[in-house]
Amino acid sequence: MADYDVIVAGGGLAGTVTAQAVAHCSNQNTKILVVDRNAKSLPGRKSLAGWVCGDACSKEAVDFMTSRIKVKWGRPEIEHDVKGVMAFSPDRETSIPFDGDGYMLNRQKLPEIQNKRCEEMGVEFDYEINLTGLIYEGHQAVGVQGIDNKNKQPFKKTARIVIDATGVTSMLRNTLKNSTKIERRIDRRDLESTGRYIMYFDSAKNDPAEFDPDYCIIHLDQDIAPGGYGWVFPKAGNKVNIGLGVEKSLLERRNQRLGKKDNVESLMREYLQRNTVIKNTRLSEDPEDIGNNTGIFQVSVRRQNDCMVSGGYVLVGDSAWMPKPIDAGGIGPALIAGTILGNNVAQALEANDVSEAGLWQYNLDFIEEYGYKTAGLELFRRLVQQMTNDQISYGMKHFLGNMDVEAISKGEHPDFSGLGKLGMIIRGAMNKTVADGLRYTSRENRWLVDHYNKYPGDPSGFDEWSKTLHRRMDGAFEKVDAFGR
Repeated sequence: MADYDVIVAGGGLAGTVTAQAVAHCSNQNTKILVVDRNAKSLPGRKSLAGWVCGDACSKEAVDFMTSRIKVKWGRPEIEHDVKGVMAFSPDRETSIPFDGDGYMLNRQKLPEIQNKRCEEMGVEFDYEINLTGLIYEGHQAVGVQGIDNKNKQPFKKTARIVIDATGVTSMLRNTLKNSTKIERRIDRRDLESTGRYIMYFDSAKNDPAEFDPDYCIIHLDQDIAPGGYGWVFPKAGNKVNIGLGVEKSLLERRNQRLGKKDNVESLMREYLQRNTVIKNTRLSEDPEDIGNNTGIFQVSVRRQNDCMVSGGYVLVGDSAWMPKPIDAGGIGPALIAGTILGNNVAQALEANDVSEAGLWQYNLDFIEEYGYKTAGLELFRRLVQQMTNDQISYGMKHFLGNMDVEAISKGEHPDFSGLGKLGMIIRGAMNKTVADGLRYTSRENRWLVDHYNKYPGDPSGFDEWSKTLHRRMDGAFEKVDAFGR
């Protein structure tokens, strides 16, 4: 007999939301254990640098969780309300709103409250556990193993289902032995290095393109954040989460082009110095920010893993590469996926079928709710990464109409299929290249959404579906990458 019905590997946000969802959706006798590598006093900490994150989340994602598993967030886990996200072109002449109402979260208070709520629902915790792999019986994962750092003894616990929420570099996924469908390792180009400060400041002037207490600001700029973007997210009227993300190969290309040797840290400092509003900065010394006010981390910017289940094992959150490909936002997808997964796990336990086939519905449910759009956004991200600042500015100014903004506000690929049919005059070869690239990604996005809507209803159809997807994506990446040459 297993020690637990469910072991959640990873005590971060995705893990604890999923634990709450399982507890809510299953009967009261379901035994759930959350295993966290951190000390009890530092729950869910992502790295030694703290809970490094942009801290932003849409209200829509929180409402999705609340309506389904009755978990409500308030103060102090919500630190500041925002009205949406505003993305600025490199020349700052065009701004595009998206995402709608949202929250800035207190990432140190949130896990403390999450864990308390989990415990009230009967979820158990074990801290300071360094997991090294899964335990198997035949084709089934039946538990986790590692080292208990509290006593330096081997750690082994068994379960009917293991939920992997251990993060983007998951050892459980990387060493998985019971699936040919789950992708184990991520391509370097699908990772971005990001860093941020949490700071107080004095306002030098009023400029909503540099700081706005009501909006999260994104700056697209291939010179300051090659392959990514800079962000200025308000946590109060004079408190900010400010940082940027870069893609390594594009940073190397940028450095060569400009004759520089910058890295993420030097770019963060330059980005902060460039801001004309945020002056006299000092790292936050609020108790909840100590040990969390500066840091660098890596985040995935691709579609979710093509398959997220095997026998007795499922992926959620960063372990499944769920952050949104276009902006690396990971909190919203984690809330949606964890909420969905809780119901899938409860159903599998009730049916006494925790095989790959018994857990397969999770793939389908996540794709239907959120995952159908991520491959198209991944392609769109690859195209934008190839553009120059002039091309991005021109495209945002001339090619983004109201319909496209509506799509972006929903986190979907904007529709550029009508470019050239609207009587629009495209001046110069550079801008024709931009239009051609946008039209192409729109067309491919329609195919990708349709293909994801045909995701196989059981494991038997996966291999053919996956081969078709990869052929199409590989061809699309090759064509999109050519726009930058």
